[in-house]
Amino acid sequence: MPEQRVPQADFGICGGSGTLSIGTAGSLPDERVTVLADRLVFDTPFGSSPAFTHIRVDGPHGPREALSVRMHGWRRGVKRADASLQVFWVFHEAGVRKVLADGGVGSLNHLLDPRDVIIPNDFIDLTIKQDIYVRGDHLLIMRQPICPDLADHLHAAASVPFARVFRRGTYLVTDGPRFESVAEVDYMRRLGGDVIGQSLAPEVFLARDIGACYAGIYIVVNYAEGVIRQWEHGELKAIFFEESQTIARCVIDTVSAADLDAPCGCADLRKPSLLDTPEE
Repeated sequence: MPEQRVPQADFGICGGSGTLSIGTAGSLPDERVTVLADRLVFDTPFGSSPAFTHIRVDGPHGPREALSVRMHGWRRGVKRADASLQVFWVFHEAGVRKVLADGGVGSLNHLLDPRDVIIPNDFIDLTIKQDIYVRGDHLLIMRQPICPDLADHLHAAASVPFARVFRRGTYLVTDGPRFESVAEVDYMRRLGGDVIGQSLAPEVFLARDIGACYAGIYIVVNYAEGVIRQWEHGELKAIFFEESQTIARCVIDTVSAADLDAPCGCADLRKPSLLDTPEE
């Protein structure tokens, strides 16, 4: 099979558990969305990539193209860090300028209930992934990890269908895939986390590594262990299946409406490295 060439796209979409039941936001049955190509797999320096869907989204700024990938590229037998590197290498080759993500999260904050939506503005990374970079030639300043302009658009889109949408919060990232113990959750709450999940890092800093803005929309699907009450599998499943299209529509709304040249300041938080560029 000849090597496939990565198409150019301004947007990258990391589909998570928030849109899993329909595939990704690119699978949304919406008249604005046209699938240009599906099941695109690329050779990367980090291994064969997951399958991407190349879509066009029509909106007030005209047609825009995006590359969408399911569950952040995670696959059985492929380490999540490797999957993320493959995904962001493709995004970099495509010239992606804006990265959007979604997911389901657990509530660490007693004020957050199932079906609440949060667009976090900060994160705590407790994963053990090391040496994760696509370029590796810049200092990545994380004082503003989430693009405020993309977050504003996600908030505006989510505030229509959802009753409670929170514009700020701290996402605490774990490796998973298991759920946490009560003692671990107590420790994580004391660290200052509002929600817990597995799909914000390393994506948030890989986006900065390739010079792209990043923001995500996350729906609370359960209380973390020891918070409020024990979660129920049936409730978690219902949220995943009932809200997937709504979350996907918020992502597509943002692709359609976001300003590609917004003065968000994200580009200023990436400086040339003072160290030698790591060898390939």
